[in-house]
Amino acid sequence: MLWKAIGAHWRIIAAAMLVLMLVITTKIARSNYDRAITAEHELNLSRATITDMQTRQHDVAALDAKYTKELADAKAENDALQRKLDNGGRVLVKGKCPVPASTETTGTGGVGNDATIELSPVAGRNVLGIRSGIVSDQTALRALQEYINTQCLK
Repeated sequence: MLWKAIGAHWRIIAAAMLVLMLVITTKIARSNYDRAITAEHELNLSRATITDMQTRQHDVAALDAKYTKELADAKAENDALQRKLDNGGRVLVKGKCPVPASTETTGTGGVGNDATIELSPVAGRNVLGIRSGIVSDQTALRALQEYINTQCLK
């Protein structure tokens, strides 16, 4: 009897089965589409991140080269001054010494402003050592400031 009932309504049952398969297939397709869109979005984000990282690496390498050259130039200048001193050259320091107003009116002798003095060889080496440290520290500071401004605050 069941087969007779099924036989009489087979078209309706077949149509219901087709609709059910269509609904299931649509759900699966929609799920796959959503996953594909998410994967494409993540891929685009990954590409953008890689491009940004490559740009930053290039920028940092350029910063490094710039300040490494600046340090090398300063060291070469300091070494040349040191060789000059070692070969009997003189180290002359130009500077200004503030003179109190009361001293200027008395007319006593002194170094005054814009004077040049000669340093002893030991003092000259000390000045060159101090100068080298200052140049190195200032260059490192400028490099770090530029790194922060161009990389960290982007």
